[in-house]
Amino acid sequence: MSKSFEEYYRLLQRELKLQGKSESTAKGYQRALRRVHERIPKDLEQLTVEDLKLYFSDLLDTHSWSTVKVDRCALVFFYTYVLNRKWNWVKIVRVPQVKKLPNILSQEEVLEVLSQLEKLRYQVCLSCIYSMGLRLSEGLRIETGDIYRPTMRLQVRNTKGKRDRLVPLPHVTYHLLVKYWKTHRNEKLLFPKVNGTLESVQKTKFHMDKGGVQGALKLAIRDSHISRDLSVHSLRHSYATHLVEMGVNLRVIQEILGHSSPVTTAVYTQLSKPVQQKSKELINELMFKLGELL
Repeated sequence: MSKSFEEYYRLLQRELKLQGKSESTAKGYQRALRRVHERIPKDLEQLTVEDLKLYFSDLLDTHSWSTVKVDRCALVFFYTYVLNRKWNWVKIVRVPQVKKLPNILSQEEVLEVLSQLEKLRYQVCLSCIYSMGLRLSEGLRIETGDIYRPTMRLQVRNTKGKRDRLVPLPHVTYHLLVKYWKTHRNEKLLFPKVNGTLESVQKTKFHMDKGGVQGALKLAIRDSHISRDLSVHSLRHSYATHLVEMGVNLRVIQEILGHSSPVTTAVYTQLSKPVQQKSKELINELMFKLGELL
């Protein structure tokens, strides 16, 4: 007997929890299932290959490849864990593998952008994200207990891939965090949600909204007259590239960023001008010796 969409939806939520999917992944998969239900007026168990081909063909006219990829993965998960059926998605839609180099800011541009931020909470939060190579969610979730003052390190918890890590905490960042914490003195959070009275901010268990931080950075980039497509995550990419430029070992950078593969970290050598220039000089020197031999 077929189930209602609401039943399927609850089963999907349960399986996402049981399989340990992250909050962002779970939300993406749930949105995908709702989208499929809205666009295909059929029981989810009765969908055919042709139904799904038409669905993805229409989706490509209105959404990006990233959305198509999420929907494809969501359906694979739904078929595997909810319906207990195999779904050969390769025959339905194949997302192209496009590897783009991320846009970054130079060291001077980072300072310029951060100086344009008017509100202290955004300036400290984004400075913290840049100076430790954090993801936005990692920066917002920092707690007072995550700081190890004797060793000047920060423990980053609940990261992507569910792996905690320790990152160097620069002295200037530490002093900025202390300065900002003294303005609210929340019992636990370094970046609490600012809403209501000071007493409510001190006791809240909710951190600042992502949207506010993203919007503040967008305005600061505009005021800095930078036209590249940048986001909060660009600060993390910039941090890694600047470490490469300073001569920090790639293995160390990999550990700081929490990358599971060194291949992911190696991309920053392509963004580093000094490294590229040095490579060119070494190659030319090598070929000069070859020319002498020939």
